[in-house]
Amino acid sequence: MNKAQLQYFTKQLLQWHSVDNDRSLPWKEEQDPYKIWLSEIILQQTRAEQGLPYYLNFTTAYPTINKLAKAEDEEVFRLWQGLGYYNRCRNMLATARYIANELKGKFPDNYNDIVALKGVGPYTAAAIASFAYGLPHAVVDGNVYRVLSRYFGIATPIDSTEGKKEFTRLADQLLDKSNSAGYNQAIMDLGATVCKPAAPLCTECPLQKKCFAREKGVIKDLPVKSKKLKVQTRYFHYILFTNKGKLWIHKRTDKDIWQNLYEPFLVEHSSPLDKQDLLKHELLKPLKLKGSKMIPAGSSSQRLTHRVIESHFYIYQLEDADTEVLGAGLWVESGELDKFAFPKSVVSFLEKKSYFY
Repeated sequence: MNKAQLQYFTKQLLQWHSVDNDRSLPWKEEQDPYKIWLSEIILQQTRAEQGLPYYLNFTTAYPTINKLAKAEDEEVFRLWQGLGYYNRCRNMLATARYIANELKGKFPDNYNDIVALKGVGPYTAAAIASFAYGLPHAVVDGNVYRVLSRYFGIATPIDSTEGKKEFTRLADQLLDKSNSAGYNQAIMDLGATVCKPAAPLCTECPLQKKCFAREKGVIKDLPVKSKKLKVQTRYFHYILFTNKGKLWIHKRTDKDIWQNLYEPFLVEHSSPLDKQDLLKHELLKPLKLKGSKMIPAGSSSQRLTHRVIESHFYIYQLEDADTEVLGAGLWVESGELDKFAFPKSVVSFLEKKSYFY
């Protein structure tokens, strides 16, 4: 690709951005590095439409990074509830406290220091550096991969080392260094609203005349991924032990999905169990539960990136004398459950069964 071809791409893209791009999101007009960082953390693995209410809730509850740094973990996880990928939330808290305590509340103002923050990778660092400080760093996310691969006809897999280098190099060549924020926003918005994964709006695209994928009829084939995602199914059996309007819950502390979130008593097995087999499980045997009191209450399925969680729910009313057999955990009034952060599948069940008032 010669210089003229690259310049044409950038010029058309920026013209579309200034005239026709009407995608309105609160963080797009923001210059506070804290709020830009917050939006980028929320938007990792999350669509803008889904992340928007979380961004508004967080900026309302914690308008400054010092406010976030001082917040209780439980309070922050409760606000994050439903977004998934909870490691983002843990890293976000760690970074907020590092900046507040070690950097005296001043957000780093150069790419190298930004990318060194916990939970911040090259894409997020480039976005913050560009949007907050106008630094000449090109962002390369899923939207950018899609636009560039289709327009220039690049078949190198985007999940390969070679592909990541090739697309990053091209993105840097295309970047308008005098308006990096505008260019980065333009190409991400184009990918999100026009050059969509499915059913792209090619007739509305400012780049349609010279788009390789449109000309050759290979839009559905680009971008290319070399690795197929392996999905594991896990089977969770939740027993909701209740007593006088209270529910027993405990915190997940292992380094696994949903770390630091709360849940009812859990039995995980390699396959789904019916009630009789569940009662015979080694975790339940010591409790000497009565089959007649184990009431099936429904099931659900939740898809995560690399796994599917199949959850099966049971309700069991414990007598007063039996409430100590469950071990470390909390007995919580139904009206107080909304103060704790739960996995999405558990939240859906509790809401359906009116545990949240």
